[in-house]
Amino acid sequence: MRVFVTGATGFVGSAVTAELLANGHRVLGLARSDRGADQLRRVGAEILRGALEAPATLEQGARTCDAIIHTGFIHDFSRFAESCAIDRAAIETLGAAIEGTSKPLIVTSGLASLDAAGRVALEADAARPPSHAYPRASEAAARALAERGIHAGIMRLPPSVHGEGDHGFVPMLIDMARQKGLSAYIGEGSNVWPAVHVKDAASAFRLAVEHGPGSGTFHAVAEQGIAFREIAQAIAAGLGIPCVSLTPAEAGDHFGWFSGFAALDQAASSQQTRALLGWVATGPDLLTDIREAGYFRASTG
Repeated sequence: MRVFVTGATGFVGSAVTAELLANGHRVLGLARSDRGADQLRRVGAEILRGALEAPATLEQGARTCDAIIHTGFIHDFSRFAESCAIDRAAIETLGAAIEGTSKPLIVTSGLASLDAAGRVALEADAARPPSHAYPRASEAAARALAERGIHAGIMRLPPSVHGEGDHGFVPMLIDMARQKGLSAYIGEGSNVWPAVHVKDAASAFRLAVEHGPGSGTFHAVAEQGIAFREIAQAIAAGLGIPCVSLTPAEAGDHFGWFSGFAALDQAASSQQTRALLGWVATGPDLLTDIREAGYFRASTG
């Protein structure tokens, strides 16, 4: 199978690319820069120069491949709404390019978009509709394609997709803790984050495209929920600084725009995904990775 991967040089996308190649598939990776193209060339992937904002390039990739995995997203929180609009347009473009075919398109989403606080989120749970407060519309776009008969599936990722090279939420927390001189959680810190190792997430994407046409929703969740307090304590231990509880008012000063994610309380199941795809998570857990995967070394640069 020849798979078109957007975001192929990113943290998750590069793991997806490696996973596909290791299992006998060909990969056409979207590369914005010479550096990205070189990265793809070194691992044996084919290269399509372009960007998420270039519809003609996305159409070319989708039409010339047997399946599409969309991991690309512009992670610039200073212009988050614009990034979300670009993402939505890219998904619509990819879907339109394969309309009338049996090609699967797997769209990346996040568990933070669900409204299932207080219970374990399931694959059948719907995401919140896009709003001014949270404008990401990946799932809304994918579901609109599915309603047109396009085989668009959704892969929901936890707030922590972890492993060496991670530049997501855990490194952000480490940087905040280093700058403030303390690691923090809110209240009792009993709110939970689900998590998955990046290589396990990659295998879930591969299995989803191998599963074939369909419009299912999958959860790449290895750990159902880790208390945020434990994450904060692991960061404190790694930096050798205090770990403290903050009130919600104090948390706003400490976490800033990240406060909503620090307060996120969303356990999630992957039981249906495991049963349907035969997916098995084998990577290290989040707290082990925080200790051993170079997070503190990487965050100093």
